[in-house]
Formats: sequence, C-alpha cells, structure tokens
Amino acid sequence: MPSAGLPCHDRPVIATSPKRAGAAAAAELPRRSGAPAVAVPPRGGRTRPAVGLRAKWIRPVVLACLISTATGGCGLSAEIDRERDPGQTSAPDPVPSVVGTDASHAPHAAGTSTGDPLVIVVPGSSKAPPLQQDRGCPPSGLRLDTGLVDAAMGLRAVTLTLTDCGKRPYKVNGYPAIAQVLDEEGAPITGVHSVLGTDKVPMAPADPGPEPFTLNPGDSAHAALYWRMAAQHGVYLRVAPQKGQDAVTLRLPDYLDIGPENTLGTTAWTPAS
Repeated sequence: MPSAGLPCHDRPVIATSPKRAGAAAAAELPRRSGAPAVAVPPRGGRTRPAVGLRAKWIRPVVLACLISTATGGCGLSAEIDRERDPGQTSAPDPVPSVVGTDASHAPHAAGTSTGDPLVIVVPGSSKAPPLQQDRGCPPSGLRLDTGLVDAAMGLRAVTLTLTDCGKRPYKVNGYPAIAQVLDEEGAPITGVHSVLGTDKVPMAPADPGPEPFTLNPGDSAHAALYWRMAAQHGVYLRVAPQKGQDAVTLRLPDYLDIGPENTLGTTAWTPAS
C-alpha cells in the first residue's frame, strides 16, 4: 500500500523480482519523478532493509504554511474591524464572481461542449450620484475635499478642506453645511442628523466656534466632522461650503461607519495654517 501522509509524487513505487528464475532482466516499472523505490525480494528470500524515504519535500511545505499564517491586515480598516470584532471571530465575505451564475455555466476546455451557452453576468449601470470633478477647479471657484478617517475608542473624525481655486477672494464665517450622507447606492441614510458644533458627539473635541476670515486664491480652510462608530456605511457626502450655497457630492476615501441612526457634528471653518 502507498505510504499514508506522503504526497502522490513522493510515494514509493514497489518493484518486485521476476517470477521465473533465469529471466534475462526484470522489466522496470515506471517511476514517478523523484520518488524512491522499495525493493521486495522473491518469496523465501531474506528480507533486505528498505530504502529510506526522502523527506526533502517537508521543508518547502512547512515554509509555505508559515508564510500563509504570517499574513495579516493593518491600517484603518484593520483598526475598525478589531473594534467591531475584538476576537476576530467573523469570517471574511466571499468575493463574488462576475463570470457564470453557477457551476453549470463554467467555461469548458477547448474542443468540448455541454450544449449549454456560456452565461456572463454583466453588472448593471451604476446608481452613484454625480460627483464633484476629480481634478481642476469647479465653476464655483471653490473646491471641497475630505481626508482619511481617524478612529479611536469608537470615536470617528474626518477633516473637510475648502480651497479657493478661483480668481477672487472668498469670505468665510461659519460652518460647512452637511446636506446628506449617502450609502453605496446613492440613497440617503435618513437616520443621520448633522449638527453645528460637537457637544452632542460624546468624547469629541470642543468646537472653536466661527470666526470671520477671507480666503484668497490658493488659500484653504479646514473643518472637522465627528461621529460615533455605528454599523451602516456612508460612502458619499453631500456638503456645501456654507449654508445657502449649492452642495456638491464627494466620494469619501474611507467609508463613514455612521448609520442607520447617528449624529454628525461639525466644527467651524478655520484658516489652514
């Protein structure tokens, strides 16, 4: 019997002596690449020691196992995952395939056919809302951008930047106007309410309050958004530079784990130092 626990390509091949005495030579059995042979003597003969099995294949197998167990996540996503699941008990979501709907529609080898047509699932049109242009200066002469999310002890924060990219000065006095937080499909997360200041967001830093100032072309101002960790992801943010102005839609570089119900606090605009 093949030795248990050995890979197929390293299992020994058993060679026997010819049945009839006086044969010129025994026909060699085909030997798999790198596999040792164990000689079995004729009946009645003395038993010879079996050739020791080589174990060189063990090292690369063990090394591969160590490499596979040494990988791990890091960064903001890993921090958020650890807060939600300290024991790391949840399994990752499977990655969906866009080719075929089940095993019966898998591609076949060349020259074969099952009679069923190959089905390719094409994603539908995106429902994402129109976004502020990625580069350059919008027609308003003002550009809004967001940074990455900072996470600590359930508190979340993200920086909002307002840049005067036009040719005229812009007067600032107050807060950014948060219109809506949208999910991946572009639908509003209706349970999220924005407030001026940070008093209603536990553990958030104090709001410095509004002070009037002027942005000259090329200058920027900062404001901060604060909320507490929740379950539903906000992917888009609709925001205006100040109340009464047109809002633009930004796709956030990090999702906001803010819904389905939450409070989003904002600090006042301050000149960038």
